[in-house]
Amino acid sequence: MNDYFSPKQILSTLGGVLVVLWLLGVYWSFSPDTFSVKASVAAFTQDTNLQPVTGVATTTAVIDVGDTLLHKSGGYLSNDMLPPSVLLDNMPAWEFGVLEMLRDITLSLRKDFSRSQSQSVENEYLVKAQPNLNIDSTNWILPSAESQYQEAFDLIKLYRADLADVSKGNSQFYARADNLRDWLKEVEKRLGSMSQKLSASVGSDVIDTNLAGDPAATQSTFTPEHKQTKTSWWLLDDNFYQARGMSWALIHFLKAVEIDFADVLEKKNALVSLRQIIRELEATQEAVFSPFILNGSGFGIVANHSLVMANYISRANAALIELSELLNQG
Repeated sequence: MNDYFSPKQILSTLGGVLVVLWLLGVYWSFSPDTFSVKASVAAFTQDTNLQPVTGVATTTAVIDVGDTLLHKSGGYLSNDMLPPSVLLDNMPAWEFGVLEMLRDITLSLRKDFSRSQSQSVENEYLVKAQPNLNIDSTNWILPSAESQYQEAFDLIKLYRADLADVSKGNSQFYARADNLRDWLKEVEKRLGSMSQKLSASVGSDVIDTNLAGDPAATQSTFTPEHKQTKTSWWLLDDNFYQARGMSWALIHFLKAVEIDFADVLEKKNALVSLRQIIRELEATQEAVFSPFILNGSGFGIVANHSLVMANYISRANAALIELSELLNQG
C-alpha cells in the first residue's frame, strides 16, 4: 500500500480544486437582481408595527442595498485576499459602484434630508454612520471594510426606527424639492464622469472646455487645448461593471424617492420624468450574453459594450438634469 500520492493523483486533485474555484468565481460574479422597495417597506412596517412615514422608503432602500452589497452570494469580495475572490475584478468593480452611490446618499441623509435648515443639529445616528462608509473599500485588516459598513447600516436602521416611531419625533426626514435637487446634483456628477470613462473605450480627441462660459475663470495649471483619451484595455470591464453597480443602486434609491417625495414630484409635474430615468437605468441591468466585455470600434462589426452602457447612462443623466431644473422651478 502506497503511503504517498502519485504525481497523477496530485495533478488530478489540483485540477479538481482549480475547477471548483473557477466555478465558484463565476457564480460569485453574477450581479444580484433588483428588489422591490415597496415590498421592503411593507415588510419593515409589518415586522415592527411602525408607520411608513416620510423617509422610511429612502432609508429602507439604503439599508437593503447595503445588505445586498455585504451579503450577496460570496459576500463582500473587494477586500478578500484568498482565491477565487482575489482573482476576480468584475464583482469588486460592481461593489465599488454600489458603494459610491451609498456614500453619496448617506452624506445627503446626514447634511440635507435629516435637517430642516443649515443651522439645525445633525442626527446623532447619521453623524456616526456616514464616516464609516468612507473607509477604503479594499481594507481587510482590522477594522475591515465590511465591519465598518455593517456598523453604518446598523446605525441607519436605528435612525429609521426612530424616524418611524411617531411617539418620539427625535429623528426627521424632510422631503423638500431643494433637498432632493441637491442630492440629484451629486448623482449627475457621478453619472457624467462614468459616461466619459465608458465613452473613452474607443478613444477620442477631447477639446478642453473646463473654463468655458466664464471669461474670468482660471485654473491651477496649464492643460492642452486638445488631448487624446482612451481607456486602458485592462480597465474596460472594470468601468463597465462599476457603471452597472452604480445604476443598480441608483434604481432603488430613485424608486424610494418616488415614494417619499411623491407630493413634491406631483406638484412639480416631475413624476413622469423620474420614472423615465428609472426605465433608462433598468436597461443597464439586462443580461450580458458575451463571456467578455467587447470593445468594438464604434461602427465596427464587433459590439462595444462600454458604448452601449454609456448611452443608457448619458440618457439617464440628461433626464436627471431636466428633473433638477423642474424641481428648481417655483
